[in-house]
Amino acid sequence: MTALLDAISRYAEGRADADGVARTPIPGLTIVRVTAPSGLVYAIARPLVCLVLQGSKHVTMGPQGFAFSAGDTLLITADVPTVSRITGASLAAPYLSLVLELDPTVIADLAVAMKLVLATGEAPVRVDPTDAEVTDAALRLIRLLDRPASLPVLQGQLVREMHYWLLAGRHGTAIRRLGWPDSHVQRIARAVAMLRAEYAQPLPVARLAAAAGMSPSSFHEHFRAVTSLSPRQFQKQLRLIEGRRLMLSEGLSASSAAFAVGYESVQQFTREYGRLFGLPPVRDIKAAKRVAEAAA
Repeated sequence: MTALLDAISRYAEGRADADGVARTPIPGLTIVRVTAPSGLVYAIARPLVCLVLQGSKHVTMGPQGFAFSAGDTLLITADVPTVSRITGASLAAPYLSLVLELDPTVIADLAVAMKLVLATGEAPVRVDPTDAEVTDAALRLIRLLDRPASLPVLQGQLVREMHYWLLAGRHGTAIRRLGWPDSHVQRIARAVAMLRAEYAQPLPVARLAAAAGMSPSSFHEHFRAVTSLSPRQFQKQLRLIEGRRLMLSEGLSASSAAFAVGYESVQQFTREYGRLFGLPPVRDIKAAKRVAEAAA
């Protein structure tokens, strides 16, 4: 674990953006480096694993809360709404984590090769100690970043190996349903992809259900079971989260952000924004900027 911490620390220092994210040339692989406790971050997370190497974090999904720190892995196996906050970080010991988005195609291929059976009933968010084999695979993947000429040849097999050890270890039963052909998770994922791509546009449930290959009533039931939200709530949260990002990162006014994410009424945007984030847009953005300035 120490070797991986050192490798990640070296790569992220000087590369992390204002949000603490250091992107890598490997698709879906990022490093997070934050030097102070953060405010609340709202997101609809994609399926991913997050290996924490230093510091601590808290994530809430609905009524459930998960606290995790160095040596733990956070696993998210569905597109679910989360509220997170980095709780342990400082200039001397920044919060450091490695995040890998899970690839359902790789998981499906490995599940066949490993002769795995479908597991049901696993929660979409969980925290477990990081397996040693996962740490070892992650270290070799990070070290590959120092050899850019080797990336096109080796990154695919190392990402595949990391998925293998995740499937073979304590996270396996929760992960394997992501790659199961024609599972409800896979079908709902097709509708989620459409919602993410066209969140600012009106999307009839019948069109989303058709993308999932389900009847509207069955689609509603399975969508909520996988994501914890109805399709309309999911789209609303996507719009509000993006609206908040536009105001924070790009300086848009509340009215401009509302129209940019598909709202026809600024009043409705303001009302629903307050319900999700706890404050109306102007007050929330001012508070978020104060937190960011205090942490700088």
